[in-house]
Amino acid sequence: MNPQTLLSAVRYFADLDVCNEYMRHIKWPKGRITCPECGSDRIGEIKTRHLLRCRECRKQFSHKVGTIFEDSPLGLDKWFVAMWCIANCRNGISSHELGRAIGVTQKTAWFMLHRIREAIKTESFDQFDGPAEADTTYVGGKAENMHAKRRAYAIQGRGPSGKAAVHGVLQRTVGDKPSQMRATVISEETAGSLLSDVRRNVRYGANVYTDEAPAYGMLCMTHAHEAVDHTQGYVKGNAHTNGAENFWTLLKRAIKGTYVAVAPFHLGRYVTEQEFRFNNRKKSDFRRFFQALSQVVGKRLTYRVCFSIGDAGYMGIE
Repeated sequence: MNPQTLLSAVRYFADLDVCNEYMRHIKWPKGRITCPECGSDRIGEIKTRHLLRCRECRKQFSHKVGTIFEDSPLGLDKWFVAMWCIANCRNGISSHELGRAIGVTQKTAWFMLHRIREAIKTESFDQFDGPAEADTTYVGGKAENMHAKRRAYAIQGRGPSGKAAVHGVLQRTVGDKPSQMRATVISEETAGSLLSDVRRNVRYGANVYTDEAPAYGMLCMTHAHEAVDHTQGYVKGNAHTNGAENFWTLLKRAIKGTYVAVAPFHLGRYVTEQEFRFNNRKKSDFRRFFQALSQVVGKRLTYRVCFSIGDAGYMGIE
């Protein structure tokens, strides 16, 4: 039986054989295991070491090859618990907390979380049919209030000084399907960046509701555009951005309450994390976990890419 709570998940995935069986179904859903070196399907198993071995080229490999878990010395039992936490903790889980929970260092937990965020990126490129909402928010504190060492890494010139702009397009609830969000960190709030994001995510001619930002002025050329003036009110008929504002509240609650400080270079991954939980909020804890697990194949995030030199001053502040 599949676990339904964190406690049952910890107990269930404590057995590495169970974890490997899960990964076997994820990586090779048709049951045909192939060697990553030569492609042969003549595969044996070294059960005492939880490894697979190709009978043709003698290559030994694990179930983690070809996934975000590749080259990690940690067992899948710890990885699965980490995935369960990030998929189901409403406001996320910090690297300090995760490290204490599974018995690894904060630095290791930090890297684990970023690899999982890389895996749970939205994979669908289908356009929304509308009605949709588009809105921009700003994340981060003012550079003038930061310590001198941290101020050097702050994003300058993006909307309010020292803050990063995040633009989102939300598909409103349609029938039994809950609203869906796609959010992106943008370099600047210009007509070009906002309009291209809306047109990329929303079908031509669909209804799109925004605020009175001048950057949306030409949206009426491709979509049925209505705007609400927030100086006069927040709802005008069907025109409002309350759904998007709700998502921004959840995002900022996670960043301010759990992660405390986020390096600008990594902000997109934190947005991805919140987007995943929001879009799958109607699923059970196990279904959210399984959805995240099903997206780990064919993705990789190395430490060199994840921890760039320019962000050294921010790493570990969670």
